[in-house]
Amino acid sequence: MGTTVGEPLHASEHSLIGRAVAQLETPALLVDLEAMEQNLQTMAEFFRKQSAKLRPHFKNHRVIDLALRQLDNGAIGITCARLWQAEKLVSAGIKNVLIANELAGESPLRRFVELSNHAPVLIAVDNEAVVNDMARLARNQRTQVSVVVDLDLGLKRCGVTSAEAAVLLARTVVQQGLKFAGIMGYEGHLQPLPPGPEKEEGVREAMQRLIVTKQQMEATGIPVNVVSCGGTGDYRVAGNFPGVTENQAGSYLLMDTWYAPFAPDFRPSLSVLANIISKTAGERIVVDAGVKALSGERGLPSVKNIPGLKLKALHAEHAPIEIVDAHVPVAVGDKIEISVHYHDGTIQLHRRMYGIRGGQVERIFMIEHGD
Repeated sequence: MGTTVGEPLHASEHSLIGRAVAQLETPALLVDLEAMEQNLQTMAEFFRKQSAKLRPHFKNHRVIDLALRQLDNGAIGITCARLWQAEKLVSAGIKNVLIANELAGESPLRRFVELSNHAPVLIAVDNEAVVNDMARLARNQRTQVSVVVDLDLGLKRCGVTSAEAAVLLARTVVQQGLKFAGIMGYEGHLQPLPPGPEKEEGVREAMQRLIVTKQQMEATGIPVNVVSCGGTGDYRVAGNFPGVTENQAGSYLLMDTWYAPFAPDFRPSLSVLANIISKTAGERIVVDAGVKALSGERGLPSVKNIPGLKLKALHAEHAPIEIVDAHVPVAVGDKIEISVHYHDGTIQLHRRMYGIRGGQVERIFMIEHGD
């Protein structure tokens, strides 16, 4: 498949295990292991009691070790967003994978068919021409390819727009000789709503659209084994809805400060360690972590556990931080943590993530990147 999994640790990195956080070079991506493990157990415990099961998203953390940990805690498989992520997972021995995204074009479709020779990876489809192309390539390679039809539940991104269109596409999948596994949808527009009746009603309406689509397919003689949906922000409703078979929650494991108000069951666990490299007395400090280490796409992050400091901007290699409280004891050379506000955008900027417990480095996680 032309992929390798992870990168080896350098000898100098092995020596960091057991060292104090402050000994890390900056900027460094940190994960609070206690918070992460609590998040892991909270979600696992919920789905242990449900008929639906968890298929967590890989795109949020992009760490093979964490995907394996999720599987060890009851997940039935892994969801991912990109073909290269599926290739990495399969190379690591994780076979039950769903690519919850569409592919198009000869080269990526051929790669997917080749991947299907190694594992029964599922992929989302919403276009008849793509189904026809996929079927042609699968016949040429004598490969069984498995798909789910993607239904737009209101996000207005990918997916067919009606149950009738979904039934027609599923019929094409079957007629073309592909393996039809079921349906999926992502109610992503409902995730960033505060918990409450409005959100619950919206999620139930979205789930009902999926189930009605399933029923219409089955009425035409097309079995539907998979009904995949959901996210961290609505897992309690989507994961408990009759007829849903799996939930694609992903952000829960590491959590960030942007998502936390919409998913209060989970604790933010990520921060970036930064070094204070300049100080203007009574005005500001500057740290060595800018947009190359922290995403500001969903707003500016905040300084962790130091209320007297306020981050004002993210430059390429710097972040100026206003000294709101003149009594805050910070000096050039001190290391501080900046909470990760948007973890999808931040994690992809790093190659390694340092697992911290009790102020010391316990684990070093390799973050996967595409070729």
